Amino acid sequence: MTFELKPLHRAAIPAALEKAEHLRTLNEAREAESICLDILRVEPDHQKALVTLLLALTDQFGRKLTGKVKEAREILPRLKDEYSRSYYEGIICERKAKAHHKNGGPGSAHVAYHWFREAMACFERAEAMRPPDNDEALLRWNTCARILMRNPDLEPAPVSPAESMLE
Repeated sequence: MTFELKPLHRAAIPAALEKAEHLRTLNEAREAESICLDILRVEPDHQKALVTLLLALTDQFGRKLTGKVKEAREILPRLKDEYSRSYYEGIICERKAKAHHKNGGPGSAHVAYHWFREAMACFERAEAMRPPDNDEALLRWNTCARILMRNPDLEPAPVSPAESMLE
C-alpha cells in the first residue's frame, strides 16, 4: 500500500527540526527520521536536517546493521564541510562498534575493536581541522579510548599464520 506524502511547509522547517531533535532524545528515532525526510523533501541540502537524520539512523543501529549503516553513510557526501564528514563518519563507526559489542557472538569483540579504532581515526582527522573552541572530536576520541581501556575483551583480531607470512 502506498500513500501520497503530504509536503511540509517551508516555514514549518525550524519547528519540525526541533521536534525531530526532541524525538531523538525520547528514543523515537524512526519518528525523527521521518520528520527529517520531510524536511529534506523541501530543502534537500538542509545541513542540520541531514545531521539529525544521520544521527537518527545511527540511533537505530541494533541487531541488523547493514541497512541503517548504509543509509547513514550515504548522507556523508551531502555534508558540506570536511570536518563534518570526518566527525560524523566517526559517529557512524563508533555506534557500529557499540552495536557489535552489545550484540555479542563469535568474533564480535574483534569487530567492535576494529570499528572503535576506525572511529578514533575519523575523530583524529576531524580534530585536525576542527573549528576554534570545538573539541567535540577530541571528546568522542576519548570516549572510544575509555571504552577500549575498560573492556579488555575488545582487542584486535589475532593475525592468522597466513596473514603474517604475507607481510
